[in-house]
Amino acid sequence: MQLQQYFAVIKKWLWLIVASVLIATVSSYLGTRQMPRIYQATTTVMVGQVLGQADPNAQDLYLSQQLAQTYADMARRRPILDGVAEALGLDYIPSAENISARQVPGTQLLEITVRDTHPERAMYIANAIAHELILQSPTQAREEQERRAFVQAQLKDLESRIHETQDEIDQEQARLESANSARAIQQHQANIAALQEKFATYQSTYASLLPAVEGGVNYISVVEPATVPTVPISPRVGMTVMLASAIGLVLAVGGAFLIEYLDDTIKTSDDVARTADLPTLARIARIDGEAYPDKLIALHHPLSPIVEAYRLLRANLQFSAVDKPLHTLMVNSPGPGEGKSVTLANLAVVMAQSGLRVVAVDADLRRPVLHQVFGLPNSHGLSDAILQANPPVGEHLQATEVENLWLLASGPIPPNPAELLGSGRMAAVIEELRGQADMVLLDSPPALVVADALILSNRVDGVLVVNDAGRTRRSEARQGAEEFRRVRANLLGVVLNRLSRRRGGYSHNHYYYYQSEDGQREERRWRSWLRRRLWSRQEPGE
Repeated sequence: MQLQQYFAVIKKWLWLIVASVLIATVSSYLGTRQMPRIYQATTTVMVGQVLGQADPNAQDLYLSQQLAQTYADMARRRPILDGVAEALGLDYIPSAENISARQVPGTQLLEITVRDTHPERAMYIANAIAHELILQSPTQAREEQERRAFVQAQLKDLESRIHETQDEIDQEQARLESANSARAIQQHQANIAALQEKFATYQSTYASLLPAVEGGVNYISVVEPATVPTVPISPRVGMTVMLASAIGLVLAVGGAFLIEYLDDTIKTSDDVARTADLPTLARIARIDGEAYPDKLIALHHPLSPIVEAYRLLRANLQFSAVDKPLHTLMVNSPGPGEGKSVTLANLAVVMAQSGLRVVAVDADLRRPVLHQVFGLPNSHGLSDAILQANPPVGEHLQATEVENLWLLASGPIPPNPAELLGSGRMAAVIEELRGQADMVLLDSPPALVVADALILSNRVDGVLVVNDAGRTRRSEARQGAEEFRRVRANLLGVVLNRLSRRRGGYSHNHYYYYQSEDGQREERRWRSWLRRRLWSRQEPGE
């Protein structure tokens, strides 16, 4: 598939792509608007007091990190959550699914994160979990707290005694400096020595009691308490809508190409050329109307751009038969319901309007419809002409509303259509009509359904194939062309029928037929050109 074909597929299914993106965008936006907002609050705690020590060692740091990982697991356990519910007065226990705790890699820090639909509640629960971890740590046990309180009181008393002793030493030192007798000097020196010994004892005791209150590695403290979050973390409306739009776009584009890949019908002139190796002589848009008479657009709406496509078909047929004039033409399709009869009827009208004497023959002796298109009876026609040598064929022709156009209806449906169409009498009928008209157009049954069309194809100057765009399968079009080539029929080309108006190619100012004066002038030019190329013939029935 070429790049141009990719763009053609996207252009064809652009409505589906746009609709899918809009539906995905709107539905995701409305969906996220109705979803509850989730807020997240985080409390950061530190395990151990290694950073507060003057000379921390690697063992203390390693133990603190291991304890941080343990506390991270404890934060989501039931005892901690029960304590949080009791402390906050909640009538439910917070779900562990909404709580996460992780150790910051390579540190003693522990982050406790809580997600909740209420931002204040998320903050309170996060801080309460940290408080519960502190309460349930060994440093917060009652006996340990009492012991630490006693040691702290002793340390405070020792601090005051150390300060007092230092003051006494300073006073004795001053007296020593002012003494003027040997006895006084000796007494002051003894007092200073006793006070210094006492001071050293106080310091030694203080140093031995101090580690008991400083704490060790199994100690938790809050570094950064949680605050009230202001922006929800979920749903992220913008990101969700963009992602949904992108998914809708991808699915729509993929679906369009999948449909095109699975659709093996004829849709464009390139499909016709690749499949049947035939030129596209005309591209006809879909004709409005349900009844067959409404389909005769060349008669009822001669200025329509669709009729201009039939005129183009008429010209292309004449150009395709420059070396050998085209007097008998069979219109066929691979399958039923592809519009061959309507195509033949409108082609007959535009040919007759150009001044040619045209006979439309309904050679479909199984399901004839041409008489319905022209609104004429089917009491007699081709089957009568084949079976009866008298009266002559001209007696079975019926005049239509169009000047220079006659219809040879199918007549009564015979039990053996193929034998009649392959008979010598049928060849004689065609030759007789050839002598009475400039152009004989024969409608025929579908080529892939019965053998009637293949039998007739060798009795006419050319075969025109009609393919229904979007309905005729490539395999059918290929097989139909091969069947006609097998019997050495003269395949002229294909009419691509029932194209959508948007793809039919009728937007080029609708040519000149929307301006009546220019249209009449051009129509006269066509008639003059065709009359110069064709010789005059005898009027039918004369």
